[in-house]
Amino acid sequence: MTYRVKELFHTLQGEGARTGRAATFVRFTGCNLWSGRVEQRAEAVCSFCDTDFVGTDGPGGGAFSGAAALADAVLAAWVSACGVEAPERYVVLTGGEPLLQLDEALIDALHERGFEVAIETNGTRPVPPGVDWVCVSPKAGAPVVVTVADELKLVYPQVDLAPGDLDAVQAAVRYLSPMDGPALAANRRDAVAFCRANPPWRLTLQTHKVLDIP
Repeated sequence: MTYRVKELFHTLQGEGARTGRAATFVRFTGCNLWSGRVEQRAEAVCSFCDTDFVGTDGPGGGAFSGAAALADAVLAAWVSACGVEAPERYVVLTGGEPLLQLDEALIDALHERGFEVAIETNGTRPVPPGVDWVCVSPKAGAPVVVTVADELKLVYPQVDLAPGDLDAVQAAVRYLSPMDGPALAANRRDAVAFCRANPPWRLTLQTHKVLDIP
């Protein structure tokens, strides 16, 4: 299989339960809820996405012919940043929608190179066996088939998708992430108020944007 990757880079996890953890990110191209093209945003299922996942022209991106080739690139990025002896190798597979491409072969190849494998998914496709950490971030208007996860992260607010609509999702931790954009300040206030009144929901912020971490 050929994996198409927009960008591959080493950074810190910016939000959610593992905020601040060193991680190598693989951003796959493609999504099943939006084409990624600005002119098609208005009719997309997810119209608020803030990520460029079109093409393979980002830093470290490209078309990788096979699981070993992509896993080797992930390892090279980790070693370049942390050194070959650094423990707790951690890779986050995101997108776009990573489950359009992720398969058991890639998961196995990453495990063979010592990585804990995490994904960030919209929850509309089944998760292959072997993923170590699943963060599901549902979107209004899209079916959620991933109902068991390590982490639930809801971009808030969304019309037609309230936190209570996700009671059937089993997750160890549940987060509200204020939606970015012109109403960010108001969205943050609303998310804070909701979390105060509705445990076990917790607040998470996009610290990579606050701190300008690439």
